[in-house]
Amino acid sequence: MNPSFGLIIVGDEILSGKRSDKHMPKVIELLSARGLSLDYADYVGDNPDRITATLERAFASGDVVFSCGGIGATPDDHTRQCAARALGRGLALHPEAESLIRERMQDVAREQGVAYEPDRPDNVHRLNMGMFPEGAQIIPNPYNKIPGFSSQGSGGGSVHFLPGFPVMAWPMVEWVLDHHYASFFNRTPQTEHSVVVYAAMEAALTPLMERIELSHPGIRVFSLPSVDHPQHGRHIELGVKGPAALVPAAWTALKTGLHEFGANLGPELVREM
Repeated sequence: MNPSFGLIIVGDEILSGKRSDKHMPKVIELLSARGLSLDYADYVGDNPDRITATLERAFASGDVVFSCGGIGATPDDHTRQCAARALGRGLALHPEAESLIRERMQDVAREQGVAYEPDRPDNVHRLNMGMFPEGAQIIPNPYNKIPGFSSQGSGGGSVHFLPGFPVMAWPMVEWVLDHHYASFFNRTPQTEHSVVVYAAMEAALTPLMERIELSHPGIRVFSLPSVDHPQHGRHIELGVKGPAALVPAAWTALKTGLHEFGANLGPELVREM
């Protein structure tokens, strides 16, 4: 079976509305392109206790989880420290991360036309960005070389820690997927088949939905109501989704049930996932 994929977004700026989260739709896109799907997402502010608790759940979950944000070295960046707490491990300067961070500092010095001073206090401080939980593996950052990291919990959860900047995080998500989870790509193609049902009530259709799920194991029935759609007005998008091989029979059963119900049906929609 494919692993479940989760996403954690860290940062007060998201919860306060200063920034809009762009990570979730992009991660959904990157997973979908590989025949995978996002199972859940958590948002958490810059509160160390909440971040630690969220990461404890992730490490215990057995899932593959991407965590975006809070891995810098300013006072409001807590994710690295919280990851170590959640794992019950110490923080240590990762040798390869140190090398990459020093490379980046040398690059910046050359760009600015100044000498690289490794012992300058601000340069020494930048090495904190390479302080990861003991046993962590680095995730390369093609944008500026400052790496992210991956850690595994005793409960089987693998959490991959990325910067909050989309220009850095998104290619790093792709690298993690392509280097660690390629064996799961497109292994279980998923299909979603639905239809617009006009002027129907979900409560009246619930017995049909329950019957379809009960008689078609592995299939999930979904209902998305709308009260003010500009084209369809009040309606329900009712459908089935699951492994591509199982969907056709469930879809036929759902359509038959809707016709028996006397439902007023509109356009059908098919989505490959």
